[in-house]
Amino acid sequence: MIISVRPLASLTLAVLFVACSQREESSALKTYFKTDETGVQTGGIKMVPVQTPKGTYHVWTKRFGNNPRMKVLLLHGGPGATHEYFECFESFLPQEGIEFIYYDQLGSAYSDQPKDKDLWTTERFVEEVEQVRQALGLNKENFYLLGHSWGGILAMEYALKYQQHLKGLIISNMMASAPEYDVYAQTVLAKQMDPAILKQIRAFESRKDFENPKYMELLIPNFYMEHICRLKEWPDPLNRAFAKMNKDVYVLMQGPSEFGLSGRLEKWDRKAGLKNISVPTLVVGAKYDTMDPEHMKWISMQVQNGSYLLCPNGSHIDMYDDQQVYMAGLIKFLKGVDEGKKTVALSSR
Repeated sequence: MIISVRPLASLTLAVLFVACSQREESSALKTYFKTDETGVQTGGIKMVPVQTPKGTYHVWTKRFGNNPRMKVLLLHGGPGATHEYFECFESFLPQEGIEFIYYDQLGSAYSDQPKDKDLWTTERFVEEVEQVRQALGLNKENFYLLGHSWGGILAMEYALKYQQHLKGLIISNMMASAPEYDVYAQTVLAKQMDPAILKQIRAFESRKDFENPKYMELLIPNFYMEHICRLKEWPDPLNRAFAKMNKDVYVLMQGPSEFGLSGRLEKWDRKAGLKNISVPTLVVGAKYDTMDPEHMKWISMQVQNGSYLLCPNGSHIDMYDDQQVYMAGLIKFLKGVDEGKKTVALSSR
């Protein structure tokens, strides 16, 4: 009997390949989930002390994963929202080996919530982010800053003062001008509403009757479900983030709702400074967003090394309602910058 050794050799090589692949995958997982915590383990949670003109407070952070070259600090919106709506990142970034860091800004969720109104300024928040960066050991070799909505304002302001510490910047769903954001809301988005509904909303606003439950009952189906998140059923992380919104901070800085802007941020405008941002920058816009997608594209052309991602089915929370496009674009950008690219070509599906 003649026995061919070729099938046996091929089978042996296949087994060895699978075994090696499994060992490599196991090693990669161990590296990704390696902790630098000593003593009692906290699951990556670190309370960071923050010095302010009003004293020392603590803000909550939580590291997810470990990658010495890609660490993404997430700046949530609001102001006064929470890290929770970023929880969908857990379904995408770990499998790519990308480390990310949840962070509740002062006044939000698990962080201290002082009542002093003097604390709620953009300038103080920028210094808070810098103190968080230092405490977490982030630097230009690994530090990506992703700011969404109000977090986008904070990210732009941080980059304009401290970009020497950044490896990459992501401006997600935030225009560079509050006045232009307000104009877009009033002249474009408002005109898409039923005139009768808009008239009722304007009546509440003229009376400053923002606490009236009917005001939000009108806004949610006619504005929030159209331009904040277009999913018929909002995901639990998003609902939790909205439920924990610090209204004192939100109303003081943003105004009573997402339908325009009337708080301390009303005159904020950084268009002229965009040309000074030199780090690789991803700008994310969405077709149905509260933010003009053409303005978002324009931002990407004003910074020195800009890339643009359009989410064609998304709104303001496009990491949910155009999730695959958002995450694929974000991951491609992060990896591209890690490979040394200044800009990354991105296309929506």
